Amino acid sequence: MPTASDLISVSPSLLVWQAYDSSVKADLSSTGIVTSGGVYLVDPIPVQPELLDELVDLGPIRGLVLTNENHGRGVQEFAARFSAPIFAAAGAVPANCDLDVREVQNGTQIDSELFTIAIEGAARGEIAIFHDAGGGTLVMGDALINFEPYGFTFLPAKYCINQREMRRSLRRLLDLEIERILFAHGAPITAKADLRLRQLLDADAD
Repeated sequence: MPTASDLISVSPSLLVWQAYDSSVKADLSSTGIVTSGGVYLVDPIPVQPELLDELVDLGPIRGLVLTNENHGRGVQEFAARFSAPIFAAAGAVPANCDLDVREVQNGTQIDSELFTIAIEGAARGEIAIFHDAGGGTLVMGDALINFEPYGFTFLPAKYCINQREMRRSLRRLLDLEIERILFAHGAPITAKADLRLRQLLDADAD
């Protein structure tokens, strides 16, 4: 598992870190969300020790979020270190995990500022996280990606359970006001993300 060497602030309540994983030939991106109740880490990969101190300085680590079955990454290690629960949908929980795992479904409120959105048809247990502060931030698992040579687009069909169903599921995101989209694979979209998302989904419907 690669280790990140830098934390990047996206907004006062959001930071990301990433590292290249040669086994999948892509960057693995992770997100930290600071809420009034504490800090939640989404699909976290390991970070260098001094960066771990920076994360702790943001506030108490209240939970780890696993967006699908393929994103175990450093989730269990972070959960054990901080005695924090893991939030995951059915089918995404790592096998033989004896930690505090709390199952989520579509619309599960995991914090006063955070709730989950189920994305059927992508990977098993696929969810997105919505943070309603600062104009709205969507943190994706694999259903949407944003890296070259693909750009901002859907997870390729060969990695989906059912890509057609996944694309239908993504349309429920259009009900949200989304200024930013952060990804498990790819660079963040930091402005007018809901417009970009609508353009992508409308083009797919043509």
